[in-house]
Amino acid sequence: MGLLKKFFRFFIIGFLLFAGAVIVYLSTAFYYDDVGALQKKNPGKTAFMAHRESQWEFKGLKNRKISQVWVPLSKISPYAAKAVLIAEDDKFYSHEGFDFEAMQKALEKDIKAGKLKYGGSTISQQLAKNLFLSPTKNPLRKVKEAILTWRIENNLSKRRILELYLNVAEWGDGIFGIEAASRHYFGKSAAELSPMEAARLAVVLPNPLKLNPTGTSKYVESRAEIVYGIMVRRGIVIEEYEDIMKAPADGPSTDAADALKSTGVTSGAFDRIEKMEAPQGKTASTTESKPPAPPPPPAPGEGMQKKP
Repeated sequence: MGLLKKFFRFFIIGFLLFAGAVIVYLSTAFYYDDVGALQKKNPGKTAFMAHRESQWEFKGLKNRKISQVWVPLSKISPYAAKAVLIAEDDKFYSHEGFDFEAMQKALEKDIKAGKLKYGGSTISQQLAKNLFLSPTKNPLRKVKEAILTWRIENNLSKRRILELYLNVAEWGDGIFGIEAASRHYFGKSAAELSPMEAARLAVVLPNPLKLNPTGTSKYVESRAEIVYGIMVRRGIVIEEYEDIMKAPADGPSTDAADALKSTGVTSGAFDRIEKMEAPQGKTASTTESKPPAPPPPPAPGEGMQKKP
């Protein structure tokens, strides 16, 4: 009986210490960086950037530098934004920061795997993690991530959340943001990304250190095809238009003068057509027409009665 009391006492003390640690931990989360400031201010060095730099320093890679070029959402290809949403968070505009169905599926997979392996995180959750937390996976960090996610959703618009995420997400070792990724892998700006390039970039986000959007990975190829196919089915991509835009310019010149010469039509012909189609009494240049000329005088003897 005495042993049971001692065990119970130690259990209570341990529980209180644990609860106190949790309360302190959560209190720091509530007083974390001002999320509301992100409405108009872009973040500086994120937690993930600092983590990557510490890894380089530990490995003795002192010359490595973070690659990031900030761009507004208006300077990012719509294909890229849509591809990332499809691949990472297809319910982005309908949830309030948490996709409970995806979290349940991830939890079931974690239980089968026997470890925290699958995330089920929304873009808002990933943004919270990238900005303020470390990549490590543990229950306490997930609690802090949930609080930060709630604050992000309540202080920022969906458009701003997406813009922030696309600029701070990691796309390779030290390559942060879609503009830096687009330049590194495809040699072009994020505004110029094609649908398939966008799909390839989107599918490497779960593991950017191991997956390469321009590599020959079967996983990247198959996943990119799935994302591309969804964009086609939803009307985001019109394949016929893409085929036309990719076709080489082997037809007749599109220069206006050359086009007129090739058809044998002179520019004056178009002027005459324009005048013919203009409203009566006005030319195509909106200049009023001159009054009609008077009729010619009658010929001698015309209109006069002959004498009997």
